[in-house]
Amino acid sequence: MKFRNPIFLLLLTALLFAACGKKVQVESYSIIPEPVELVEEEGSYTITPRSRLCFVNLAQNSPTVKYITQSLRKMHVHPAFIGTPKKDCITFTLLDSLESTLGPEGYRLSVVPEGVFVYAATEAGLFYGYQTFLQMLPPDVATIRYSRVVLPGCTITDYPRFPWRGSHLDVSRHFFPVQDIKKHLDLMAMYKLNRFHWHLTDDQGWRIEIDGYPQLNDVGSWRVDRTDVPWGTETPAEIGEEPTYGGFYSKEDVADIIAYAAERHIEVIPEIELPGHSSAVLAAYPELGCPGTHYDVAIGEFWPTKAILCAGNDRSVDFLFGVLDEVMQMFPSDYIHIGGDEVFPDNWEHCPKCQARMRELHLEKVSQLQGWFIDTVASYLSRKGKRIVGWDEMLDCGTSAKDAVVMSWRSTEAARRAVRLGYEAILAPTEFCYLDYYQADPKTQPLAFNGFISLVKAYSFDPMPTGLTPDEQGRVLGGQANLWTEYINNYEHAEYMLLPRLCALAECFWTPVENKDWPRFMMKTEHHRTILHAYGYNCCDIPSLNDQYDAEVNH
Repeated sequence: MKFRNPIFLLLLTALLFAACGKKVQVESYSIIPEPVELVEEEGSYTITPRSRLCFVNLAQNSPTVKYITQSLRKMHVHPAFIGTPKKDCITFTLLDSLESTLGPEGYRLSVVPEGVFVYAATEAGLFYGYQTFLQMLPPDVATIRYSRVVLPGCTITDYPRFPWRGSHLDVSRHFFPVQDIKKHLDLMAMYKLNRFHWHLTDDQGWRIEIDGYPQLNDVGSWRVDRTDVPWGTETPAEIGEEPTYGGFYSKEDVADIIAYAAERHIEVIPEIELPGHSSAVLAAYPELGCPGTHYDVAIGEFWPTKAILCAGNDRSVDFLFGVLDEVMQMFPSDYIHIGGDEVFPDNWEHCPKCQARMRELHLEKVSQLQGWFIDTVASYLSRKGKRIVGWDEMLDCGTSAKDAVVMSWRSTEAARRAVRLGYEAILAPTEFCYLDYYQADPKTQPLAFNGFISLVKAYSFDPMPTGLTPDEQGRVLGGQANLWTEYINNYEHAEYMLLPRLCALAECFWTPVENKDWPRFMMKTEHHRTILHAYGYNCCDIPSLNDQYDAEVNH
């Protein structure tokens, strides 16, 4: 039987396997991200088939209870529930009063001879406490039967450093099926990441169903197949060559993924790229481009891309509003990412309609049309109760959308500039957070972008820029790991590029900077490779990086 979410096999095997299984004493804990405080205590608790589950102040149909119990029932297990915590019990307790000390995502976990007790002010906090509990079990418990697991006594107090702990996945360059997206969400949940940035549109494909513009899917979701050659070496499509490579998510798929993410306390942030990176749009609706332009769905890295919506054509704005209306119906998030990066305004320079728009708006530079696009969309979404997130180029084009969130990718300095201008910011700089870069010697690795981010480099990232005032620091929402998929055409390869560097960034986003420790993290990483392999993830198995660490630090 296949299990939709294999991490719950941990709880099943640890609690309820037959006595013929192995017995193990856990010697120490290897938790990623590192908790705020972990205090070793006297005594221990032994998990056996007699251990019970108890939920206090949570209805049995609450998301947290259902997340645990429904998964267990799919594995043909019906654990006995008790209403009041007793000896030999694993208890999850919701206490509103804890929010003042632990915040909305924090938890307290105790292992004592009577059992395991998890407390939080919200179900999100209990969920994260549960993820920590799973990591306290033996790393191979997903594949080995244990009849007894002895956990050493401890008290953990934990809460995140930043509210935005993101993971970005590009599905435009290569389409990943729904089951792969769910596997990615499971991975995020393991490491307490809570924002899934879903890059749904770009030059190489439109990946979301839009009823009002069906050609986006009939045409824009498909391109000529060139997967038999390395990215960047493709030849253009030939006349009459049929587009067969691609796909898109139906509205039912989107609803399924959003619900799956919500069960894991993950917010899904859709990205609808505008006004550039629009080859797929203009292949479907060429009338939205400047006069005299023609584009096919891009099949590779033809750079720079000049596919851009016509700023002087009112139909471009109507198109965006129509698309975003449907996107807002699908996604409950308060945020919509609108891209706004790498806009090459060559077409605008020579387009009579765009030049007329500039005169109408009294704009001096053609690049200001990008700011007008962003402001127009931001104002429309704001009236609908939504906020835009955009790449940091929005700071350069004269936007006045002050409630926008700036996602800083070109440098940490861009985030510093954003918060000083009054914007909220998310840190995702290429030098630390672009996990499509090489992670080891390129001679030994799959083809990737020509950059290098080792595990220690990722771990050295601090999402809080230096030199900020307390008010400015309050506008830094957190950080995000980005994975672009030009060189990654399946999720197994994506996992290899993500892991274990995603673990390092997760600790950067959650853990107080003073609690981070590279040698300790290295030891934990070896432990987590066993866990990840047991879950079926394709983790990069790089030997000890201590020599590389010394070299980088000395450099």
